[in-house]
Amino acid sequence: MENLLTRITLNPEICHGKPTIRGLRYPVENMLELLASGMTIEELLEDYPDLEHKDFLACLNYASKLAHVKSIHRMAS
Repeated sequence: MENLLTRITLNPEICHGKPTIRGLRYPVENMLELLASGMTIEELLEDYPDLEHKDFLACLNYASKLAHVKSIHRMAS
């Protein structure tokens, strides 16, 4: 089975180094926001034909991994 996280890439030359999908200029953050707003993967596939169903699963998997942090510390503002 393919490791979905291999679809999430980090490149300082693309989107200011934010995590993107397969090196394309689609930040994971944006795709997660669209999913959270209620859009379905099928709707997103229609809007973003360059992407695949597994790309959105990879975004969700990435977010899940980030949620497994051991502790959260407040930073000075």
